[in-house]
Amino acid sequence: MLEKLLRVWKIKELRNSLLFLLLAVSIFRVAAHITVPGIDSAGLDTFLNSNQFFGLLNMFSGGTLENFSVVALGIAPYITASIIFQLLGMIFPTVEEMQKEQQGRDKLNRWTRYATAPLAFIQGFGVLTIIQQQGGQLGVGFNIQGFSLIIALLSLTAGTVFLMWLGELMNERNVGNGISLLILAGIISGFPGFIQRAAATYTQSDLFNLILFLVLTIVTIIAVIVINEGQRNISVQYARGMRGVATQKVASHLPMRVNLGGMIPIIFAISIMVFPPLIAQFFANAKTQVIRDVADFTIKIFANNWFYGIVYFLLVFSFTYFYATIIFRPEQVAENLQKQGGFIPGVRPGAQTEKYLTWVRNRILLGGATFLSVIAILPVIVKGITQSPNLIVGGSSVIIVVAVIIDMIKQVESQISMRNYDVK
Repeated sequence: MLEKLLRVWKIKELRNSLLFLLLAVSIFRVAAHITVPGIDSAGLDTFLNSNQFFGLLNMFSGGTLENFSVVALGIAPYITASIIFQLLGMIFPTVEEMQKEQQGRDKLNRWTRYATAPLAFIQGFGVLTIIQQQGGQLGVGFNIQGFSLIIALLSLTAGTVFLMWLGELMNERNVGNGISLLILAGIISGFPGFIQRAAATYTQSDLFNLILFLVLTIVTIIAVIVINEGQRNISVQYARGMRGVATQKVASHLPMRVNLGGMIPIIFAISIMVFPPLIAQFFANAKTQVIRDVADFTIKIFANNWFYGIVYFLLVFSFTYFYATIIFRPEQVAENLQKQGGFIPGVRPGAQTEKYLTWVRNRILLGGATFLSVIAILPVIVKGITQSPNLIVGGSSVIIVVAVIIDMIKQVESQISMRNYDVK
């Protein structure tokens, strides 16, 4: 390990790329402490801990929502825009064709950037409105009206666009995904505060909970690594031959990952889960008694850990299958194999190959979807066992951290392999 680190440092291009990533992350963390004008950040942390939606948004913004900085929205609007254009590929054949070609993908990337700004503006308005309505009850003070509101929304939108640009600059270094690294930096920056809160409330009776927390954390990390790296290699053979030469079979394989969707199914599920109580909170003080009763019932039932955990589990499980149908389409893979002269041994090209790939995908997804669903509700399970609000294993955060670090290691190793020479 030490030898690899020394070799990485001796390669000038690689060293400069890693230093640039460090500089970009530092700039991001500095921007995370520049508060939006008109915001009183006192008590905002309590509000985030009491609201599932804003807690998730805080994680995906890299922890920047805690003090409502100019980059408080993070790259969540960019992720939303990317998901929208991926889903449009299933609806419109033109978009689907664009996704297959490099020129079309470049155009879709430009459209994603253009859509990020208005989405950030709308999301910023929604966040400010909801916090302004509910924050007073928890000691979160706001004084944003008229021109000050416009300034705050423009600041939030500009912060999101800046992070998007910064993430793309990091991508160009080919040593990690810039957007993911920004999220990773935010998650890691929250560790000291987590340790401080846990230490401040620790008593002798919490020893069992602490040991259980450490064991679950280690088991979760190991399980995430195994599942994240797990894949089924489907044998594929290609017929190769030249004029006057007997046809030869070239063996290869088609990799199919266990966790095809990554974090996307969890993002979909949490968005659905927070929507009903979020809307209900707008009608909690309605003049009509029936509307108030429905709003109160909705808020209470979604606050129930059992109901929340079961519905959340089912949504993540369902969305894992749904998203897998978007990113892995057996009909396209079977068609491409047939065009390239490839076939799966023992399976006829065409419809039979498509059917076989669908069967394999669904079997693999059963394990992947179950794992991802358990990881998603892990904080609910641990909180129910330990009854501690601090010692909670964030399964979603672990998936992000592990996936980003593994991806970065692979890209660095790839860069080293491309420069396979002795560095003196």
